[in-house]
Amino acid sequence: MSHSSYRDLLAWKKARRLVPIVYRLTDRFPKCELYVLTTQIRRAAHSIPLNIAEGSGRLSNGEWQQFLGQARGSVLELESAMIQSYDLGYATREILIQPMEQIREVAKLINGLLRSSMNGPKQKKFSRPLLTVNR
Repeated sequence: MSHSSYRDLLAWKKARRLVPIVYRLTDRFPKCELYVLTTQIRRAAHSIPLNIAEGSGRLSNGEWQQFLGQARGSVLELESAMIQSYDLGYATREILIQPMEQIREVAKLINGLLRSSMNGPKQKKFSRPLLTVNR
C-alpha cells in the first residue's frame, strides 16, 4: 500500500460519507425494524470504512486484501439491505437513488484497491497514525 494513511484513500472518504446518509434513510423506517433491518443496515455501513481503516494498519498485503474483502462484503450486504427496504415499502426508488449510487461508487473504489494490492509488495509500508479528526 503506497498511501500514508487510510484517511487519504478515496474509498474510505466515500464510505465515511455514506454512514450519515444511511442513518437519515433508516430514521424513516418503522420502529418495529429498529432491532432488525435498521440495525443491520447501519452496521454494514459502519463496517465499510472501519474495515478499510483496520486493513490499512495490518502489516502484510494479504491481511490488507482480507480486510478489503470484508469491506466489499459489507458493501454488498448494504446494497442488498437497501433493496429489501424498497421491497418492504420503507423506501422509494427516488429516496434510494443517492445511497445506491454512492454504494456502487464505494464498491468500485474498493475493487480498484483490491486489484492494485494484488500487484503490491508482500509487506506494507506504514505510517504513524494521526490523532486528529478531519471533516
